[in-house]
Amino acid sequence: MKHFSVTSTRLLIAFALVYAFMVCDASAQSASKASAETYNVTSNHLAINGYDPVAYFTDNVAKEGKKELNFTYNGIVYRFSSMQHLQAFKSDPEKYKPQYGGWCAYAMGATGEKVDIDPETFKVLNGKLYLFYNRFFNNTKKSWDKDEANLKQKADANWQKLVH
Repeated sequence: MKHFSVTSTRLLIAFALVYAFMVCDASAQSASKASAETYNVTSNHLAINGYDPVAYFTDNVAKEGKKELNFTYNGIVYRFSSMQHLQAFKSDPEKYKPQYGGWCAYAMGATGEKVDIDPETFKVLNGKLYLFYNRFFNNTKKSWDKDEANLKQKADANWQKLVH
């Protein structure tokens, strides 16, 4: 029966640790890549094209955030129009972040596709923010409003498939 020397044992442990760190790092990179692909953000990980998520709730308007008032939550950058809005978001980000990763709610319900949005076309429903595509004479919020209960149920199911 062979015995390892102390040096061999240390070397083996060192290799095991390096391997473990490499596997963990690869998993972390994979998770962040999935997040970047799943959520509707700019190349700089900016959500809602820089619009203030809290303003939809407090002011019932789409309001652009200021570059100097931002907060990163789960790798996604949110901008705010006031310090009060920034503080409100920090205290409960899940309350204010848009549904379906910031993708068009109608498209998520109708086809399960990730479609970009117009940050000025939105709806706050039961304390949640829904965003919609609105370009080229195609305002999907109008279609959502006609069949909201059905589309919301489908969008919830489709979103769960995408994130799990």
